[in-house]
Amino acid sequence: MKRDMELIRKIVLAVEENPTGFCPPLKIDGYDADVVGYHAYLLVDGKLATGISTAGLGSKGPKWMVSSLTWAGHEFADAIRDDSVWKQAQETVKVKGGGFTFEVLKDLLASILKTAVLGG
Repeated sequence: MKRDMELIRKIVLAVEENPTGFCPPLKIDGYDADVVGYHAYLLVDGKLATGISTAGLGSKGPKWMVSSLTWAGHEFADAIRDDSVWKQAQETVKVKGGGFTFEVLKDLLASILKTAVLGG
């Protein structure tokens, strides 16, 4: 399964919206529960969130439930919250060839935000 950064963004922002800081099981419109569970696993593996495995013996892959965001997860939420910043980052990635790492995306988002706040 390929990593879906749009789904990652939706999960991070959904978790952040919970007023207690603790997230109940997520349902993301348009996405199968197994796909959400795998991307929740990626968030935990990438240290953006804490969570627990919900995979059973019959599971076909990793399936996790996010319980909360880490400091890095909140930092990422701050960088992706604004739709125009997110769209600008996505367009830049497309123009440059489409392939990118998470670190490159974080650096790109930080650069866009820095320009927006401090001026170009």
